[in-house]
Amino acid sequence: MHTIAKTIFLAAFALSAPASALAQNAPAAAPAPADKNSTFDAASTDIQKQLEDSLKELSALRERVAAERLPLVRQLGDIEQEVVKARQDAQQSSRLLETRTFDLTGLTRDIKAREEEVAYLGNLLSEYLRNFESGLHITELQRFRKDIETSRLAADNSELPKQELFKTQAALLSTSIERLHQSLGGVKFDGSVVAADGKVLQGTFVLVGPAALFRSADGALVGTAEQKLGSLEPALTAFDSPEVVQAASSFVSQGAGAMPFDPTLGNAHKIAQTEETLWEHIKKGGPVMWPIFILAGAALLVVLFKWVTMLFVRTPSNARVRAVLAAVAAGDKAKAVSLSEKLPGPMGRMLRAGASGLGGSRDQVEEQMYEVMHTTQLKLQSMLPFVAISAAAAPLLGLLGTVTGIMNTFSLITIYGTGDVKTLSSGISEALITTEYGLIVAIPSLLLHAYLSSKSRKIVNRLETTGLSFVNEMAKAEAKSAAAARVPAEVG
Repeated sequence: MHTIAKTIFLAAFALSAPASALAQNAPAAAPAPADKNSTFDAASTDIQKQLEDSLKELSALRERVAAERLPLVRQLGDIEQEVVKARQDAQQSSRLLETRTFDLTGLTRDIKAREEEVAYLGNLLSEYLRNFESGLHITELQRFRKDIETSRLAADNSELPKQELFKTQAALLSTSIERLHQSLGGVKFDGSVVAADGKVLQGTFVLVGPAALFRSADGALVGTAEQKLGSLEPALTAFDSPEVVQAASSFVSQGAGAMPFDPTLGNAHKIAQTEETLWEHIKKGGPVMWPIFILAGAALLVVLFKWVTMLFVRTPSNARVRAVLAAVAAGDKAKAVSLSEKLPGPMGRMLRAGASGLGGSRDQVEEQMYEVMHTTQLKLQSMLPFVAISAAAAPLLGLLGTVTGIMNTFSLITIYGTGDVKTLSSGISEALITTEYGLIVAIPSLLLHAYLSSKSRKIVNRLETTGLSFVNEMAKAEAKSAAAARVPAEVG
């Protein structure tokens, strides 16, 4: 394009050049001859010639421009085609890049999903293998210990490739499936148990479902293999009956015959091991049990004494009491004293005190009767507060035992840690047993105190009622005497 423009510019310059040259050279022309017409003709001819030369030059220039323009146009078309092709290639590359990006995103999503599936499957396998170990019979731990340990070490090894880890877990999974097939008809394998005397015996196990039999290598001991509390090794519970021993030995050695079976699956033996005597149970409560039992014994003695005392409190019948009250109402002091002396117990003493004071002031009689009643009330209620104190103090002693037991438990945790629960059982037992016996002492003490207090109040209430009746009858007798004394005076 620059070449074409340059060529056109040169042609235009060539066309304008003769005229300008003519204009510039006009003053410098030769002196006009005398014949002006000839001079103008010569100049015109010269100018015409220059014009023709310029036109020829312009035509040549145009031809050259046309000749050079065609290749340039063709070259420009080729370049434009290349540009179009380049644009198409760029668009195709862009679309391909977008497609590859989309595919890469999908592949990344798929890889992440597969990784999550792998992690999920790994967790499932790990959980299954943990449950597999916990679901094994105590005798099978020896049989699968190597496989379980290999799987556990592989799971704990962070540098182990996932493929090797899955291969190890898959091997244990295959072993567990094979164990299920073997368990359908029973399986026999060698192993060791701990006898009752603490010796480790080698022999043969026969596992049929959840029941396991063991026969020592020498055939001397045959029994069931069970798990004892706090032990990770199977314990032997030997059979006592010769018939059972013979049947179990034949079944283990031959794999057929009658199999002795414990329907409790060893739970009966475990329960028997946890049973304890009353003295053993009390000893687990620790030193706080002594004041609890001392308090319980003292409260029991007081309750027995007060119960016997109240049991032998003699109460006269209502008819005999009414007879005394009738004599008081009639103003017959001698008869009232005579009848009251025949009445037993505190009721008789109170009525005798009142009868002996007949004829005197009513306030003095009330004081004498109240004195007897008050003395009786004090005797009946004496020592009962100790029973109430026992009912209140026993739970506090149990709480004290709970605190000391928990303190002992934390001391054992500091020394042994929390791995062995059996080691911590002594402190926990002390805490619970003292609370138990504190409540055992407190509840009966509270009920017996309420019973004795109620019985005492009944006796005192009857004394009060009878005393009020006595005073009322005495007032009636005095009123009658005063009325009788006024009648003769009025008549006279």
